[in-house]
Amino acid sequence: MLWIRWLVLLLCWGVLSDSPRRRSPPPVEQLDFGFVPSAIYDTHAYYEPGSISILFHMVHAFLYVVQPNPFPKDLIVRVIQQNMGGIKMEEWRKWIHYEAGFLLCTSIGIVFVVLTPIIATCFCMCRCCDNCGGEMHQRQRKNADCHRGFFTASLIATTIFIILGVFVAYAANHNISSQIRNTRRLINTNMRDLKTFANNTPAQIEYLTAQYTTAKNKVMSDLDNIGPLLGGRIHIHLEKEVVPALDGALRMAGAMRETKEALENVSSSLEILQEGIGKLQASLSEERASLSNTLSDPACTNGAVSPTCNTIRSTLPQLGINADYSKLPNVGHALANINTVLRIDLSNIVQRGYASFNDTPKLVKEQTRNIVTVKGMLDKIGAEINGFSKMFPVEASLANFTNFLNERHRSIEAFYPQIDQMDFYRWIACVAVLCTIVLILAFNILGLLCGSCGYDKQATPTTRGCLSNTGGNLLMAGVGFSFIFSWALMAIVTTLFAVSGNTEKLICEPLANRQLFKIIDTPFLVHPEKKNFLPGMLFQNPNIDLTLGSVYRECYENNGLYHALQLETMFNINSFLNRTVYNKDLAKLFESVKVDLKDITLLEQAGRDNLMNFANSGIGQIDYAAFLSEVNKGVTLVDLLSFCADLEDQADQLPRGALENALKGHASSIRTIHREQVVLLEQAMSTLSQSIKLLQKTSDDLPVKVTNILSAIDAAEFLIVHNASFVVKQETKNFMQSLEGYFKQYTGWVKSSLTSEVAQCKPISNMVDSMEIVGCSFIVDSVNTFWFGLGGCCILLIPSIIFSIKLAKYYRRMDTEDVFEDGQENWN
Repeated sequence: MLWIRWLVLLLCWGVLSDSPRRRSPPPVEQLDFGFVPSAIYDTHAYYEPGSISILFHMVHAFLYVVQPNPFPKDLIVRVIQQNMGGIKMEEWRKWIHYEAGFLLCTSIGIVFVVLTPIIATCFCMCRCCDNCGGEMHQRQRKNADCHRGFFTASLIATTIFIILGVFVAYAANHNISSQIRNTRRLINTNMRDLKTFANNTPAQIEYLTAQYTTAKNKVMSDLDNIGPLLGGRIHIHLEKEVVPALDGALRMAGAMRETKEALENVSSSLEILQEGIGKLQASLSEERASLSNTLSDPACTNGAVSPTCNTIRSTLPQLGINADYSKLPNVGHALANINTVLRIDLSNIVQRGYASFNDTPKLVKEQTRNIVTVKGMLDKIGAEINGFSKMFPVEASLANFTNFLNERHRSIEAFYPQIDQMDFYRWIACVAVLCTIVLILAFNILGLLCGSCGYDKQATPTTRGCLSNTGGNLLMAGVGFSFIFSWALMAIVTTLFAVSGNTEKLICEPLANRQLFKIIDTPFLVHPEKKNFLPGMLFQNPNIDLTLGSVYRECYENNGLYHALQLETMFNINSFLNRTVYNKDLAKLFESVKVDLKDITLLEQAGRDNLMNFANSGIGQIDYAAFLSEVNKGVTLVDLLSFCADLEDQADQLPRGALENALKGHASSIRTIHREQVVLLEQAMSTLSQSIKLLQKTSDDLPVKVTNILSAIDAAEFLIVHNASFVVKQETKNFMQSLEGYFKQYTGWVKSSLTSEVAQCKPISNMVDSMEIVGCSFIVDSVNTFWFGLGGCCILLIPSIIFSIKLAKYYRRMDTEDVFEDGQENWN
C-alpha cells in the first residue's frame, strides 16, 4: 500500500481552502489552463445474460418466495459487533426467522435424502414377498384401459417436465463455462485500466504543475505593464478631479483669445461707425436740402399737386441719423491689457499640466522598478511547486505498481489452464449428474415406446407379447435407477440450494442494492473506538468521514481519487500554499510600493498670474449698456428703402413732368446712399453688437470664474499631493488582488481538476462491478439455475416412480390371470 500513500500525498498539493474575503475583488481576466490529459478506460462493467435471463428471473422469484424477508442489516451488524461470541437468544430467533424458508426447504431435502433409500429398500423387500405390486398377477377391471391411458399420459407429462428440468440444468452448466471465458476479458480490461490509471496519473500531475507557468506568465506580463495598469488605475481615480479643473483653465484660455478678437472687432467697428456716421449725416443733409429745393418748385403750388408736395415736405426731417457713436467709450485700454495677457500662452501651460498628469503611468513605472524582484520570487514559487511534486517518488511507486499489476496478471494468466481444466472437470461432473437423469428418462421413454407399441388389447395378461413385456421391464428398471440415484441427486440439490441460495440473498442482492456497503460503513463496526473501517485501514485514522459507499459512488461517477478518498482531510496543503503562492514576503513587497506624485504640476505660477491678469484686464469696466443702447438703434431715423418707396409712390401721383422725374431722381439718390453707406454701417453695427454681447458674457463674474478655476486646480493639486498615498495604496491593493486572482484561478483549477479529472478512479468501481458480475451473475445465478432444474427433476422422479410402477403392470407378462367359469375373459 506504500504506492497509494505516495500518490495520495502528491495529489493533495493542489488544494486551496477558500479564505473569507473582506471586499469584492476587482474583475480578473480568465486564464485558459487547457485540458488535463484524460484517461480512456476499456472496461464496461455491464452484463446482459440474454435469453437465459428468463431462467434467472424464475430462480430469483423462487428464492423470493422462499426468503421474502428484507435484508437483516441491523442483525448482521450486531452479530459482527459481538464477534460471534455472545449472541443473545433473541438474535438467534431473529436469524432463524429470517432463514425459515431456507431451513424448511433444506429440511425437506434432508428428509428426502434420508427416506428415499429406506423407502427403496422397503419397497424392494415388499415386492420380493409378492406384495406392493410384486405379484405377477393382474386382476380384471372394467376400466383398465382408462387407468392405463391415465398412467401413460401422466408419465409422459412427468417425463416431459423432467426433460425440461434437464435442459434448464444443462443450460446453466453450459452458461458457467461460457462466462468463464468472458471472465478473462473482464480481467484483462480491468488490468489494462489499472495500468492506464497508473501510467496516466504522473502525466496528469506534471500537467497540473506545468500550468503554474500560465498564471506566472500572466502575473509577469502585468508586472511588465505595471505603469499602464497600476498608473492607469491611479490616473482614472484622480482624473475625476484633475481633468475638469484643467478643462476649465483651458476653456478660459480660449475665452482670452475670444475676448481679444471681440475687443478688436469692437474697436474696428466703432472706428468704422464713427467715421461712416459723419459721412452719412453729410449725405443725408445734402439730399434733404436738395429735396427741399425741389419741393419749392412753383409746380408744387398747383392745387392738385400741393397736398402731395406738402406730404413729402413733412417727411424730410426723417432723413437724419438715429445713432450717435461718438459718445461711446474707447476699448483700447482693455485691448492693450488683453494683448499683454496673451503674451503668455496659457493653453501651452495647461497642456503641460495635462502632460504632467498623463505621465502618471510612466512615473509609476519609474518609481516601482524594485517590483521586478517579484519575478524572482515567482520563479522561486514555481521551483518550490515543482520540487514539492518531485519530493515523492510517485513515478517510481507507480512504476512498481505497474510491475506489480503485470506480475499479478501473469500469475492469473498462469492459472487459466488450471481454471479451464477445473471447469472441464466441473462440466463433466455436472453432465454425469444429468446423465443419471437422462438414463432414467431413457428407460421411461423406451418403456413407453415398447409398451405402447407392443400392447395388444386382445392379449391376456399371461399372453402379452415380448415387446410389451420389455416395455414394462424398462419402466421398472427406470424405477430402480430412480431409487438408486434420486437421494444422491437430492443431496447435491440441497447442498447447492443452501449454499448458493444464501449467497444470493446475503451477498449478491445486498451488493446489487449497496446494502452490503452500508454494513461495512456502519460506525464502530469492528471496534468500539474506531468509527470508520475504511479510513482506519487506509490511513490509520478511523475518524475521517470516509465510507466505502461514498468511495464507490465517486469512482462510479469517474471522479478523481483525491476527491473520492477525501484526501483534503489528510494533509494541510494551506500551509504549503501560504509559504508559496500567498507568502508574506510577496504581500510585503506589494505593500512597500511607494508612488510619489508630488512632482505633478497642473498649472504653473505663470498660468495662475495670467488668469488673474485676465480677470483684472478691465473688460468688466466697459459700459456695455451704452454700447447696447446705441447698437439697438437703427442707423437712420427711417428706413431709407421704405422712404424711397413712399417717395416714388407719391411721385407717381403727380402729373408727368419735371417734378415727377426730379422726385424719382431723389429716391434713386437715397437708395444709392443706403447701398453705399448704410449697409456698411449696419454690418459694422452687427459686428459691434455681437462682440459687445460676447464681451459682456465673458466679463460677467469673470473674477469669480477665475477664482473657481484656480480653486479647482488647487483642490486637484492638494488631492495629488496629500491624498495620493491613499489612492496609491488602494489601487496597489486592487492590483495585487488581481495578481492574486490569477493564482486563485490556478489553485481553483487544480482543485477542480483533482476532483474530477486527475487520477479518475473508475477502474476501482469497475473492479467491484466486475467481481459482482463474475461472482453473482456468472457463477451464483448459474449455480442457482442448475440446482433449480436438477431439483425439479428430483421432485418429479417421485410421480415418475409411481406412474412407472402402475403402468408397468399393464405391459409386463403376468404368471397368472383371472379365469371365469363360462370360459369368457374380458380384458377390454
